[in-house]
Amino acid sequence: MCGKLLFSLFILFIFYHDSIDAQKKKETLLSEKVTQMMEWTSRRSVIRLNGDKFRRFVKAPPRNYSVVIMFTALQPQRQCAVCRQADEEFQVLANSWRYSSAFTNKVFFASVDFDEGSDVFQMLNMNSAPTFLNFPAKGKPRKSDTYELQVKGFAAEQLARWVADRTNVQIRVIRPPNYAGPLLLGFLLAVIGGLAYLRRNNLEFLFNNKVWAISALCFVLIMISGQMWNHIRGPPYAHKNPNTGQISYIHGSSQAQFVAETHIVLLFNAAVTMGIVLLCEAATSDVDIGKRKIMCVAGIALVVLFFSWLLSIFRAKYHGYPYSFLMS
Repeated sequence: MCGKLLFSLFILFIFYHDSIDAQKKKETLLSEKVTQMMEWTSRRSVIRLNGDKFRRFVKAPPRNYSVVIMFTALQPQRQCAVCRQADEEFQVLANSWRYSSAFTNKVFFASVDFDEGSDVFQMLNMNSAPTFLNFPAKGKPRKSDTYELQVKGFAAEQLARWVADRTNVQIRVIRPPNYAGPLLLGFLLAVIGGLAYLRRNNLEFLFNNKVWAISALCFVLIMISGQMWNHIRGPPYAHKNPNTGQISYIHGSSQAQFVAETHIVLLFNAAVTMGIVLLCEAATSDVDIGKRKIMCVAGIALVVLFFSWLLSIFRAKYHGYPYSFLMS
């Protein structure tokens, strides 16, 4: 009986010893991984991963840190302009976190380029870039760990909100100073001031109704086309389908838009406005009847054609909208 008891105690001691060794090995491996990630981050805020590094530091346990990864295609032959724009915003976000006083090893930022880690793209069944994924410290990524790029855009501020939601890490985005805007504004004010000084004896142009009307009209057209939304959200210029190569300039959702789409809407609104102006001039102008007829026909054509195209865009974004004009 004593022999069986001693044997059982011996077996329990072996299991306990093995479990202690396994725990120590796990802690040692985790410490080495964290140390390596910290070293890479000290050299560059966004760690570049290939297939081997991805499997070792992201997929393989143990891991007590989250990794936010941008899957991209930055090589020139890929001709992915959106990837370059998204990479700039991702770098801003990663730098803001790396040089923050609250920086810890809880979250790391990394990127996987298609030409350096195509096996990772295949592993994850990924066929488009750029794509942002969060790999949480515990468990597998969920649907919400995939960033909705087409809806939210890739501005660093939007990415920071998503990261905070997925990791509980608050990142204050700090952008490097950009002096282009103030310099351009200063140059514009200098030009205006110079013109005003040169014409200081004749400032009637400041009281010209047409000048102010055209200026106000341009401002309104820029605002209603969605330029401010672009500035805040930072959407891509257009979208290229990776399977067919087809380029879409109009976003299919009413919750988002492309930069090209705002330019198209701006052009169409300007054309409709020009048509209305021509119709007003045809009705009130003192020119001969022939020119007034030409202005009237041109105005009607502009309004009918471009308003119909505007409705077509509206129907494409708001599915089920029942009305159309000339074009469906």
